[in-house]
Amino acid sequence: MTLLRRPFGRLLAASLGALVCVGCAQTPNPDAGWAASRPAVAMGAVPLAYSAAVAARFPDPALPYRTPAFEPGRGDYTRNPEVQAWLHDVAQRGGPAQVRLLPLGTSQAGVPLEALLFTRLARTEPADVVQSGRPTVLLVGQQHGDEPAGSEALLVVAQRLAQGELQGLLERINVLVLPRANPDGAAVSRRVTNNGIDANRDHLLLKTPEARAQAQLVRDYRPAVVVDAHEYSVVGRFTQKFGAIQRYDALLQYATTANLPSALTQAAEQWFREPLVAALNREGLSSEWYYTTSADIADKKISMGGTQPDTARNVNGLKNAISLLVETRGVGIGKLHLQRRVHTQVTAITSVLRSAAERAEPLVQLRRRIDAEVSAQACRGEAVVEAGPTPMRYPLLMLDPVTGADRSIRVDWDSALTLVPSKTRARPCGYWLDAQAQDAVSRLRDLGVRVLQVAQGGALQAETYRETGRSSGVRQDVRGAIADAEAIVRVQVSVEAEPLTAGAGSYYVPLDQPLANLVVAALEPDTQNSYLANRLVAAVGQVARVMQLPPANMLALP
Repeated sequence: MTLLRRPFGRLLAASLGALVCVGCAQTPNPDAGWAASRPAVAMGAVPLAYSAAVAARFPDPALPYRTPAFEPGRGDYTRNPEVQAWLHDVAQRGGPAQVRLLPLGTSQAGVPLEALLFTRLARTEPADVVQSGRPTVLLVGQQHGDEPAGSEALLVVAQRLAQGELQGLLERINVLVLPRANPDGAAVSRRVTNNGIDANRDHLLLKTPEARAQAQLVRDYRPAVVVDAHEYSVVGRFTQKFGAIQRYDALLQYATTANLPSALTQAAEQWFREPLVAALNREGLSSEWYYTTSADIADKKISMGGTQPDTARNVNGLKNAISLLVETRGVGIGKLHLQRRVHTQVTAITSVLRSAAERAEPLVQLRRRIDAEVSAQACRGEAVVEAGPTPMRYPLLMLDPVTGADRSIRVDWDSALTLVPSKTRARPCGYWLDAQAQDAVSRLRDLGVRVLQVAQGGALQAETYRETGRSSGVRQDVRGAIADAEAIVRVQVSVEAEPLTAGAGSYYVPLDQPLANLVVAALEPDTQNSYLANRLVAAVGQVARVMQLPPANMLALP
């Protein structure tokens, strides 16, 4: 036990000869420098990030995968032009199903953002797909550029949907595949986008073209299920904090943020996560709830994923989709175990597709019911403005760094399965926005929110905000500060009931619509993700809560 209390770098140096990985993920990932600063000892052609006993816990699958990353002698992953060529080839070859290449714009460095639509429908325009009565599943890979396994796996899945063993599922579902959501980060093995923004924290604000591309897919095709494929840190801060190695092939989670319909969470658990765990077990692959920890080495708390309405997982949940996160053990270990990591992603994604096909009709019915129930909540009850996780103790399995044996560590664990509201308000009928708030209106519409414009000025029964305090800060998640473009404005407000004169040209965002809970996340001003905090709304006086249905003097925006 004395050894376990020593700093992990000294432990490795003394007992393993510092077996760590070189050429791993590049900063700004907090675990990258830890691995890249130490010498490597190779086992075969791949450098080890830890002892051979640990590595032996993760053998390759029986059948290898054949994406460009696995070409003999290849030191890097599938490059952006190779991803594009793969997608174009799959689209051109087609198959029994329709395969359509979808251009979604370009990344900040000018790389095409492209997805594939797989369907058995004769007509493939978004409206035709939405109205088909078949649920659509959206698969997204590599939002973080230093997490390549999801992208490699989705190339495999795309091929199998077009001409392989998954094509039969298209009799019941449609599938969208966006294998590389952050090509600029992927090109340099960097977590963030070209301008330094974490794309997976940008799904409410939509500052980046990468996040807007995903929003476009969700807005146009309204998927019932979304899978976000990531990888998680294996060594780095985990070894420094706990003197142990991350052990699970996959960490799994669904949406965990305020105001989610309980039926959505129940379906995510019973229809998808439970079968997914069983599918992984059949392949000899281990899994656990998703969790992470901060970059502060003194902070040993483990958090079961974020609860903020900013990640793809949570924002898509607020869009009433079953939103799933699949993370494989990859960050900080380079190409070590890449075959197994891709196999884990392919197994997990295949399970989700099969579950969606088996429950195609119930999925469509569930989505319609939830859309209607959320819309019907306008002007009624309460909305949660902020909520946090439930603290508890949890036995977490990790690996002994020398022997590779399981080691159970009891940790402080913030559970995201049960949220504790810290701020609630009466749910309004909608929100008024000043005519000058065009940036906020534009982002809401990009998300798919219905926004009306006041055609003729008049009085509204409203609650207005009064600013009582202000400071500057940065957005935070359970890892620490979020990579972002600028500081945020933190405001404290009081809410006062008073008539509001809505001038012609101002806006009304009704809550009698399916994306109402997303609107609450964006427009309540005193949260870190609000449009006011992030300067899409200039002042608290530009937004108000409308407490009675307004007169019919509103026009739908084109």
